[in-house]
Amino acid sequence: MNVRRSVCALATTAVLLAAAAPAAVAAPSPSPSAQAELPPGLYGKGDPTYDGVWRQSLALLAQKIEYVTPATQSVEWLVGQQCDSGAFPAYRDTAEPCDASTVMDTNATAAAMQALVELNAHREAVDNGASWLRSVQNEDGGWGYNAGSPSDANSTAVVIGALSRAGTPLADVTTAGGRTPYTALRSFAIPCGGKDGGAFAYQPGKDGGLTANADATAAAVLGAMGKGMAAGNSSAVKDPVCQKGTDLTPEQAAQNGAHYLAGVLSSSPHLDLPPMPGAEDTSPQPDFGNTADAVVALAASGHKDKAAASVRWLEKNAKGWAKQGGPAATAQLIFAAHATGTAARDFGGVDLVKQLNATGPAPAATAAPSPTATGQQPKGDTSSDDGALGVGWLIGIGLVFGVGIGFLISMRRKTPKL
Repeated sequence: MNVRRSVCALATTAVLLAAAAPAAVAAPSPSPSAQAELPPGLYGKGDPTYDGVWRQSLALLAQKIEYVTPATQSVEWLVGQQCDSGAFPAYRDTAEPCDASTVMDTNATAAAMQALVELNAHREAVDNGASWLRSVQNEDGGWGYNAGSPSDANSTAVVIGALSRAGTPLADVTTAGGRTPYTALRSFAIPCGGKDGGAFAYQPGKDGGLTANADATAAAVLGAMGKGMAAGNSSAVKDPVCQKGTDLTPEQAAQNGAHYLAGVLSSSPHLDLPPMPGAEDTSPQPDFGNTADAVVALAASGHKDKAAASVRWLEKNAKGWAKQGGPAATAQLIFAAHATGTAARDFGGVDLVKQLNATGPAPAATAAPSPTATGQQPKGDTSSDDGALGVGWLIGIGLVFGVGIGFLISMRRKTPKL
């Protein structure tokens, strides 16, 4: 799977597959922070060092699209993570000021911005985040995981989604050499006509070659369309086709990516993870998180029908994964439900909204029934990418084993910790 968002998909899969690993690897990883020391307002119970801002942002974003008003302390906790520069780290102890040793995180910044835009709150924090992201844009037009690191498809896409949702014209986000974020995205696209044509790579290999990556493709489809993570479905269009050419429009590149995803999911309703190191069973395991990402990308690009079988599979199989994975994993399923018009409050018999709410402070207000199921929106609502702020959206897998199972970090983001 070679892509970002997955200490959500991967950490959870590690837990679910731990029984298959040797005893030395299967031991649970101790949390550096005692549960009692977790800051009030934070979603999830695990150590937030690597994913605190990310999981908080996804939780708030998923709540808002289901018309849940988060607790004020949850929103304030997120805003409090921002540094004076406008950047967000993955997580920081706010008792200490940001300094040169604070690692600024483009993915965390972009996710926080999307959540705050959706909440229509703390506009200054959104604008400061946008200014910082623009200040650390790479010469090729894209962004890496951290400021100054080489651009990758996932980071570039999630930043595009954040800037778009913030109302920033992407054509104005141009380097001195005239490169835009879309220039960077196109550099990761595999040309049509050959193997894996239409797909996107996470990054070029050492030899400059591109290797298809399904999650990078899902991210790039949303990014090429200027959409955020909580994208709604678009009007149905004809089946996606892979268009050849060296100067494709962003929309054409997005449709090429959708063509690739539709082809992959036509033979199996889910994507796969590579085998876990040390596992006795080396066969691929289902990748719940990236399957949910692909569903969102297909629906947002006008091909909800191509994602239908995957939604049914997620409803039947992903419930345990999301509950074990915590707020970010549950949010991913809510995004998939939202994008396809599926009931998030009855997703395979599970109320995902209630499950998400239970991972953090009690919401200030909750709407019911699920707006996703009815398609109804309150008058004046501007949430999601179809609203007024919409513009027409997470690294090879790095496996770092510390004590026990360790931390699994993938190329877009570290999704949930328990």
